[in-house]
Amino acid sequence: MILFLTHAPEETRRLGEELADRLAPGDVVALRGPLGSGKTQFVLGACARLGVETRAGSPTFTIVNEYAGGRLPVAHVDLYRIAAPRELAELGLEEYFGGDGVCFVEWAERAEPLLPPGRYDVTFAHGRRDDERRVSVSLPHGSGR
Repeated sequence: MILFLTHAPEETRRLGEELADRLAPGDVVALRGPLGSGKTQFVLGACARLGVETRAGSPTFTIVNEYAGGRLPVAHVDLYRIAAPRELAELGLEEYFGGDGVCFVEWAERAEPLLPPGRYDVTFAHGRRDDERRVSVSLPHGSGR
């Protein structure tokens, strides 16, 4: 696990950019943390580095945003509004795992049983100051990345 401390949204986006350099087709990035802790900023940075031309945004109301046109297709999933396991089944979340793109899953704890092994786990927490974020990144086991 690698730990980071950021002090501005731009720094959190830069962490997303750095992770994007490691991503390959089929990768899943599970994002956990409270509201306002930086999950979406992280994904915005990753999308920018992957060359997504559309302005990526939080899919809180649409649940899934898909972006093509970059180095890799991106699925950005936000499970904040998912309340029951049956809703996950209806969503078909697993279809976004292991394909030719990458999948970022915000509020990943709501889909824990469905998440594939060998994923990236990124956990966000508020720091001591209002502008601080603690970010921990766990690389996939045995990835060599």
